Amino acid sequence: MRHALRSLLAALLLLFAIHPVPAQDKADFTRTQDVIYGRKFGLSLTMDVFTPKKANGYGVVFVVSGGWFSSPASINPIFFNEVLRRGYTVFAVVHGSQPKFTVIEIVPDMHRAVRFIRTNAKKFHVDADHIGIMGVSAGGHLSLLMGTTGGPGDPKAADPIDRASSAIQPVACFVPATDFLNWGGKGKELIDRDLQPPFTAAIDYHAFDKKKAMYMRITDKEALRKIARSISPAAHIKKGSAPSLIIHGEKDTLVPVQQAEHFVAKCKEAEVPAKLVVRKGEGHVWPGMLTDMSLFADWFDVYLRKIKKGE
Repeated sequence: MRHALRSLLAALLLLFAIHPVPAQDKADFTRTQDVIYGRKFGLSLTMDVFTPKKANGYGVVFVVSGGWFSSPASINPIFFNEVLRRGYTVFAVVHGSQPKFTVIEIVPDMHRAVRFIRTNAKKFHVDADHIGIMGVSAGGHLSLLMGTTGGPGDPKAADPIDRASSAIQPVACFVPATDFLNWGGKGKELIDRDLQPPFTAAIDYHAFDKKKAMYMRITDKEALRKIARSISPAAHIKKGSAPSLIIHGEKDTLVPVQQAEHFVAKCKEAEVPAKLVVRKGEGHVWPGMLTDMSLFADWFDVYLRKIKKGE
């Protein structure tokens, strides 16, 4: 259970092996590994860049994350083959992983990654003004968070990358958490570190106490609610947020389908394009997930590739 991301991807691969999906052409691409997009605490933050032979000039971020665990070893292009096949350049972003880093420490990595891609868009031959994002589970949560909180950089930052915008255009994701203050129902809060192991460390928040010169666990309920709200995509939806596609299993016991329903309802209130596809009888993973990636590619075709043309 320690390697939750690898376990999630392994489960998907097993399902695909047991339940073969319709044959599709294998994408022809080049892979550039370990591109450094930033540094934190002396460590390098990296992404792998997948460039299709017939690139269409648009980029999509794939958030490498499951339970907020992230590792380069878990990057497998089979999961976004259809997006590559359509010509999208894919940036597989690895963030600072739990249990070393909590969600509020992970989120800035994603903003940095998008700013890095946008700053280097000419190098990667992608449109700097239109970047999509996708992910599964925690990767879906972070994708939606970027779609609702991405925005202008710091114009006074010493690093030009930090001056760039982290705004994302369309989002497509599977089974995401969307609101930690309405978990499974209105007003049901998930603030007491009661996510089941091995995910607990991701929300085990601490703050540095200058007098004691050490990190102390945050126990104040209001402080925890403030943090929970800050990492809840549904709390940040506004007019102009990214168009979002969510595919969720009806019987998901890890992340309730209510999370997706709640997010899409909030989007409609704000007049933000959003679509929810519920897979009847399915849980957190299901055999047809790879096939469902074609819906991701369709979403990007409409809201990313064609957005520039006003279609």
